[in-house]
Amino acid sequence: MSRLFWPLVLIAVGALFLLDNFGWLPGNAWNWLWPIILIFFGLSLLLRRGAGPEPVEASASLDGAASARINFKHGAGVLAVRSGAGPDELFHGEFGGGIDKRLDRHGDHVDVTLQAREQDWANWMLPWNWGGGRGLDWNVRLASTPRLALVFETGASDTRLDLGDLRVSELTVKTGASSTRVTLPAQAGATTVRISSGAASVNLTVPAGVAARIRGSVGVGSLDVDQRRFPRSAAGYESPDFETAVHRAEIQVESGVGSVTIA
Repeated sequence: MSRLFWPLVLIAVGALFLLDNFGWLPGNAWNWLWPIILIFFGLSLLLRRGAGPEPVEASASLDGAASARINFKHGAGVLAVRSGAGPDELFHGEFGGGIDKRLDRHGDHVDVTLQAREQDWANWMLPWNWGGGRGLDWNVRLASTPRLALVFETGASDTRLDLGDLRVSELTVKTGASSTRVTLPAQAGATTVRISSGAASVNLTVPAGVAARIRGSVGVGSLDVDQRRFPRSAAGYESPDFETAVHRAEIQVESGVGSVTIA
């Protein structure tokens, strides 16, 4: 599949612009381009599923930490993050392709970097390798007690972040050609969310009872916000009770090509 992936994408893109030149497509051809790329990428992930190496387990002890900053540097494959770490664990996960872990403690604060092994990360960042090879699927569970600042740097990936039970004060997602689904924290107080994406589909779920203020733009594609919950304001979208809400999310979105849905 890896040898066929980009040739098939190029054929599909060429056919798309040919149809556009003849006036046979509704709208602009660029609006059709990013879904084509994501469809081919998704098919390639399905075809290579199960071909990767056995995952390795890694964890870090909590040791009374009150706060932590965790940086996930993930290449391609599936990245799943949720609550459910052990009683005295900051995190516990299974990492396809191996993991390089760096951990620094400063009093009751911990800085953690989780990165795919250097040779795998570099290999997966090359576009011509997105359609095949060995997967880097990660399944990670985090502690629900400390305050968390989470940073996700992903490539061509399927990212699923269920943060509903976590105390996340900062969330940063930087992603390339990917599908990203995020459930924000339900009871974390104030959460700052920054989404930066390339050719991506991003779906953000704001739990009931959480107010939101949404700013940003999508270059080519769409920003679809549930205006029943987050009415349009002068600078974006905002819950009527945002300023007084106990639990609220400040969301900033910058996307190149793709779709961003917030509900």
